[in-house]
Amino acid sequence: MIGNPVKVMRIVIGEEEDTVIDDGKDPAAKVFGAKGGKKRAENMTPERGAEIAKKAAAKRWNKPSA
Repeated sequence: MIGNPVKVMRIVIGEEEDTVIDDGKDPAAKVFGAKGGKKRAENMTPERGAEIAKKAAAKRWNKPSA
């Protein structure tokens, strides 16, 4: 319970080095949550994007889908 704050304090004052454990995940994905949305948007046709946006707007404003 007390170990984490003590470790952070030691890293801050330079007594201990910060070790990063490689868990195999993309660091950008860990920072931003995911990177798939951007890639999906790049590969999507404008028509499909408009369809998704219209559906989202309809849900958001509680209107029936067109």
